[in-house]
Amino acid sequence: MRKELLKSVRRVVLKIGSRVLTDVSGALDMTIIGRICDEIAELRRHGLEVVVVSSGAIAAGRCELGLTDKPRTIPHKQAAAAVGQTRLMQAYEKSLAPHDLKVAQVLLTSEDLGSRQRFLNARATLDALLGFGIIPIINENDTVVVDEIKFGDNDNLSALVTNVAEAHLLLILTDIEGFYSADPNTNPDAVLISCVKGITREVERAAGGSGSTVGTGGMATKVAAAKKAGKNGVATIMVSGKRSGIIVAALMGEEVGTLFLPSGSGLNRRKHWIAYTLRPTGRIMVDDGARNALLKKGKSLLPSGVIQVDGRFERGACIRLCGPDSVEFARGLSDYSSGESTRLIGCKSSEIEKILGYHYGDVLVHRDNMVLL
Repeated sequence: MRKELLKSVRRVVLKIGSRVLTDVSGALDMTIIGRICDEIAELRRHGLEVVVVSSGAIAAGRCELGLTDKPRTIPHKQAAAAVGQTRLMQAYEKSLAPHDLKVAQVLLTSEDLGSRQRFLNARATLDALLGFGIIPIINENDTVVVDEIKFGDNDNLSALVTNVAEAHLLLILTDIEGFYSADPNTNPDAVLISCVKGITREVERAAGGSGSTVGTGGMATKVAAAKKAGKNGVATIMVSGKRSGIIVAALMGEEVGTLFLPSGSGLNRRKHWIAYTLRPTGRIMVDDGARNALLKKGKSLLPSGVIQVDGRFERGACIRLCGPDSVEFARGLSDYSSGESTRLIGCKSSEIEKILGYHYGDVLVHRDNMVLL
């Protein structure tokens, strides 16, 4: 099944975790980086385009700054990232040069991808770089990022990059063999699962958390990344990045690590952007009738079904849609601001212009700008 699935793969997002790239002291492991770059070059010889999402900047900078532990404060993290990012790029550049491959640094924040225009600009840039045969090395822009514009971790970033780059596969390199039925570090009965056909709540519970002093994500963030990529119709393979030859083996269809199959036909790329890239800035609560109309009949949200508006948001903002039980069931782009939406609670569409004095449309959220979760 894997070989058949991988036949159509032409563009790959390769996510490399900090624990793969660093040695026991926390410094960049040039032997591992060299081996990974050798395998990237092998993929290129097979005609595959590779986009790398690489952790490791803060870990590299920590060593340069003489810090013995992972930086705790935001200024220390950003200082480590500023120093470490150049070291990380030098490592990739040096290791890919013997293969006549060049690299380009791409630093992003969620704010960059939250704007549709900047999102499309990022896509065009990646297309141009790949067209020149260059390997993009993507990382979060840690030197300027704050919580409001963080991706959270590079697992999440890698899932979003599959959408930006219009990739066909997400390959995650981690420090264990793949996804297990339980934490193999604490449970001797844990079994490696070779294929996950659907990311259920049981799968998410089995993912657990992270106890790393180097990376920011654990198995839970990797499963979440696979789920997001799957909603875009993209499969994910998770393997041990420390194993020699593992990247090529995974792309050649060998039964290594864990394959996460995409769910259904996937969202179109714009709806994936709404669901997973944008950060909701408000919430609209609707009654049961409106929720059923949206979930079961594919309708747009009319003001008559709204019972409450929370938060402050402008027209065009991403908002959560929740039922009377406060459980979120959809996200969408609002056709009206929070102030306007509040004034329209419970009214008929024919009354909008009379209430506001103007009229953008008959709905608060159009079904074409809405994603059911």
